Amino acid sequence: MEYIVEKIGMSRTIGAASKVVTLLKVKEMKVCEVNDGVALVAYSQGKSTNKPVEGQQKKYNLSAEFNKFATLEVANTEAGDLDMAPLADAKTVKSSFNTKGRGFTGVMKRWNFAGGPGAHGHRFHRTGGSIGNREWPGKVQKGRKMSGQYGNEQVTVKNEVMSYDAENGVLVVVGSIPGANGALGRVKVVK
Repeated sequence: MEYIVEKIGMSRTIGAASKVVTLLKVKEMKVCEVNDGVALVAYSQGKSTNKPVEGQQKKYNLSAEFNKFATLEVANTEAGDLDMAPLADAKTVKSSFNTKGRGFTGVMKRWNFAGGPGAHGHRFHRTGGSIGNREWPGKVQKGRKMSGQYGNEQVTVKNEVMSYDAENGVLVVVGSIPGANGALGRVKVVK
């Protein structure tokens, strides 16, 4: 079973053996239609709307707040409120989030290159250095680590579930989860 969640932030447990935890808010979702365990669900995110969204809201009798749609694996067999029972029994979940985007970065930040000496007389401070070979093969090898876009890529991690507050819809997992606070991602119940 999958759920759309928002990362609240990180904290820790209080006790002799303190653990790092991440708090996730499970979004309120409505199941629109179900086909073989995969469902079209609607959830609210911001206030943006357009004609296609209004058409979907009218088709599935949704209120104006449900303005985003996604396909998820669900426990429901028919349309209505999303079944949250699997979260209460979950022991392990897989979380998929986009990492923080860091823009165009150099090789030292992106790939942990050592760089060159920082003193006078060098032209090799934070650069990547030579990228090719001699006459053979006479080209840059595929997979060469270079400067470029760093971050903003989807990462999936497996976490142990510490607790689930059904009243407030807050899921507490052990360990860290990629992404900024307030980022949306998916949580899949593994067992």
